[in-house]
Amino acid sequence: MTDPNTCFDGRRGRFDGYGVLITGAARGIGAATARRLTAEGARVLVTDLDEDAARATAKEIPGAEALRCDVADRAGIEAAVAHAVDLFGGLDVLVNNAFSCAPHTARVEDLGDESWHRDLDITLGGAFRCARAAMEHLAASGRGAIVNIGSVNAEQDFGNHAYSAAKAGLASLTRTLAGDAARRGVRVNQINPGTIRTRAWAGREKSLEALAASAYPLGRVGEPEDIAAAVAYLASRDAAWVTGTTLRVDGGLLAVNTSFAAAVDGER
Repeated sequence: MTDPNTCFDGRRGRFDGYGVLITGAARGIGAATARRLTAEGARVLVTDLDEDAARATAKEIPGAEALRCDVADRAGIEAAVAHAVDLFGGLDVLVNNAFSCAPHTARVEDLGDESWHRDLDITLGGAFRCARAAMEHLAASGRGAIVNIGSVNAEQDFGNHAYSAAKAGLASLTRTLAGDAARRGVRVNQINPGTIRTRAWAGREKSLEALAASAYPLGRVGEPEDIAAAVAYLASRDAAWVTGTTLRVDGGLLAVNTSFAAAVDGER
C-alpha cells in the first residue's frame, strides 16, 4: 500500500504569507489540511464546534491558531472571519469542511425533520454562511480561494438522505459561488472524497478492509492526507485557472463498477 504522506515532498513556500480558515478542523480531513497547508508556509485558523479538540490540534501545528466556531451561527462565523483577518492581516483561503450526518435510516419514513434540517443547515447552510462572511476579504487578497469538502454521496446513492442532499446542494452552491466570485478574482471549487479513514470508522477496520477489497479499484480506502493534498492544489496558484469544478478524490469508486467487473470475471 502506498503511504499518502510520501506524496508530499516537504517543499515549503507555496502558501507563504497566506491566511487560511478551516471549519471542522479539529480532527480528520480538517486537521490533515491544517497540517498540510502550514507545512507549505500558511498560517491557519483551526475552527471547530469542539473548542478543546481544536486547541489541541492547533497546539501541535506550528503556525496554527484555534477558535470555537459554530457554522450554524452567523454571528459566530463573522467573528471567526474577523479574528482570522486580525491574526493574519487578511484572509486568502477558506476551507468549508464542517458537516453534519445523521445516522442512516433503513426507511425514509424514519428520518425525522430535525435530522433533515440539521444536516442541511450545517453542511450546506454553514458553507454558505462562511463564504458570505469571507468573500470580501478573499477578494481583497488578490488570490482568494474557497475549497468545499463534498462527498461521493452527492453523486451516487450511498445512503444518508439528508447528508447526501446537502452535499449535492454544496456542489451546486460551488458552481454558483464560482460564477459570482470570479469577477472578484476568487476561485471556488469542491472535492468529493470517497471513504476516508477517520474517527467515524473507529473500531470498524474489518469494514474498511472489505470496502478496500470490494469497492475501490486502487485497493485501499482514503486517508485524510489524500484529501489535504487535493485541497492544497485547489487552494494554491497551481490551480489559478480552475474554478467551479468538483474534483473526485475517491480511489476510482465512481469511475469503476468493481462489483460488476468481479461478477463478469466470475462467469469467464
